[in-house]
Amino acid sequence: MKQEITISLPSLIHRIGREAVKQAQAVAQQFTCELKRVRRSRNWGLTGDAMQIQAFSQQLKAVQLNTGGSEFTYLIRKIDTALLAHGDKLEPLAAKLIRLIKQEPNITLTELMHLTDCTQAEARTARFEADTW
Repeated sequence: MKQEITISLPSLIHRIGREAVKQAQAVAQQFTCELKRVRRSRNWGLTGDAMQIQAFSQQLKAVQLNTGGSEFTYLIRKIDTALLAHGDKLEPLAAKLIRLIKQEPNITLTELMHLTDCTQAEARTARFEADTW
């Protein structure tokens, strides 16, 4: 479930400025994300776990709200748009398992394990949790 995703950020410095990029890199490190240039081009990329990237985006929104500036607007918009394609990775494993069981009550443990890459114990726990709801 911990699959890293990469979000392309073309011409980032030209759009938000060097100081804003340095500040965003520092915030990204707090969330174990990596904001860096793609090789020697002017393009940048944000790499990390989907949930951590979402938390990074929330922090950028908070920083922007506190400072009253708009330097991170482009970056936040690109991150949020890219995260829409990775919605399945933003849901915790337990919640995803319960959702799948409720959608298809006759799903087998093997099918759950195959769909979510979880262990048999996690699938059984989710089955029990879904039955008690």
